[in-house]
Amino acid sequence: MFSKSCKYGIKATLYIAQKSQHDERVSLKEIADAINSPIAFTAKILQILAKATIINSTKGPNGGFEIDKVQLSKISIHQIVEAIDGNRLFDGCVLGLNSCNAKEPCPMHSEFVIIRKQLSETLATSNLLDVALDLNLGLTVLKR
Repeated sequence: MFSKSCKYGIKATLYIAQKSQHDERVSLKEIADAINSPIAFTAKILQILAKATIINSTKGPNGGFEIDKVQLSKISIHQIVEAIDGNRLFDGCVLGLNSCNAKEPCPMHSEFVIIRKQLSETLATSNLLDVALDLNLGLTVLKR
């Protein structure tokens, strides 16, 4: 469903959110280790997230990545998906046709309109604060 970049982007953002709740800034290496992702790949994803102002990046000896605590409840998982994968998950054809809409639907169009709407709503209402709280409580995990 999500691209590999998007999966790692969501996990990286959640890890940063979890640490940001405790006023901790985290390094690239720490994030990559925490989500089992190659460092160079993680760096590219974090650049995209920083450019989209989802995460903050600070350079220097005390640098790293963080998210302002006030923003944790305002940033949704949907925003992360959009920043990395764009809207194709919500707008594109499930069968990969160049044009798929209500006037010229693919064979799966009608069924997936409902699924996409539900997915979009779920991701839009899932904010970093709530998801990171579950991580802090040990109710969810980022890697196995």
